[in-house]
Amino acid sequence: MSITGGVTSARLLLIRLSDDTPVDTSRVPAREAAERELSKPMYHENDPNLLQRALDRFWDWVGDLFDSASGVAPGGLLGLVIVILVVVALLAALWWRLGTPRRMPGSAGSLFEDGPRSTAEHRASAEAHAAANRWNEAVQERMRAIVRSLEERALLDPRPGRTADEAATEAGRPLPNHADRLRAVAREFDDVTYGGRTADQRTYLRLRELDLDLDRAKPQLSTASGGTAE
Repeated sequence: MSITGGVTSARLLLIRLSDDTPVDTSRVPAREAAERELSKPMYHENDPNLLQRALDRFWDWVGDLFDSASGVAPGGLLGLVIVILVVVALLAALWWRLGTPRRMPGSAGSLFEDGPRSTAEHRASAEAHAAANRWNEAVQERMRAIVRSLEERALLDPRPGRTADEAATEAGRPLPNHADRLRAVAREFDDVTYGGRTADQRTYLRLRELDLDLDRAKPQLSTASGGTAE
C-alpha cells in the first residue's frame, strides 16, 4: 500500500470514529461470529432428534423414489399404483398357494419322534387335531397311525428311525395296489413336517381315506415284510 493510500484510509477511519459511525466488519469474521452465535444451545432446543431426522430423510427418499418411478411408469402415478397392486396380488397368491413357512426345509427325519403309541392312540390324536383345524398336526398323526397299523399287522417290521418315505416303499411291496398312494402321502408328510408347507382339510382327508382303505386291504403274503399277515 502506498503512503498516500495509507493516509487516506487513516483519515477516513478517524472521521468515522469522530462521527460515532460504526466501522464495517469484513464478511468472513461476520459470518464466523454469526455461526458462533447460532451454535449456542438456546437456538437448538426445539430441533428434531436424530431419529426424527432419519425418518424425515427416509420419507423424503421414498417420496423422491415414487416421483422418479411415476415419471417412467406408463400412466404416471396411477400406473405406478396399479403396478404395485398387481405385485401385491401376485405375492398374496404365492403365499396362499405355498402356505406359511414354519421352518427351513431340512432332510427327512424319523417318523416317530416320541415314545411308542398304538394305532388307536395316533388316530384319536389325529381326529382331535382335525376337529380343532390343526391340519399339520392331524396329517402327521394320521401318517403315524398308518405306519403303526402296518407294523401291528406285521406288514412292516417295527424299526426305530424309519422315515415316512422308507415306510411307504416297504409297505408298497405287500400292498402294491396302494403303493402310489402311500408314496404320495409320505411326500405330503415330509412337506408338512420338514418342508415348511401348510396342510389343509383335503390333505388330511386323503390320509384318513387311505388309512381306512389299508385297514380293509388284503396283502400279498409272498411279499409281506416281517412275517405273515392277518
